[in-house]
Amino acid sequence: MALFVVHHEHTGETCPAQDPKMGQMLLQHLSPANAASFGVTIKGDAVVDGGHALFAIVEAPAQEKVDQFFAPFAMAGAVKVMPASSCEVVVERQGC
Repeated sequence: MALFVVHHEHTGETCPAQDPKMGQMLLQHLSPANAASFGVTIKGDAVVDGGHALFAIVEAPAQEKVDQFFAPFAMAGAVKVMPASSCEVVVERQGC
């Protein structure tokens, strides 16, 4: 499984959490069971307090799976999926 960091950002005007129904749909979409149906495992997620930026650390067999899973977020704003490595892997690569 490959590791990815996902950054989604939207404006206050396009924030899905403003609508209770959309907020619930968002939480359902981010559920472990739904993520698994896309082949994605969410290792952690957080929204910046007072902001409209979501960060997630996920595992998936390929970036395409992550792109598919986070596609609905693009309706509200930008989505950036970045291949990543754990700190342990980076230190090992550097030979430290």
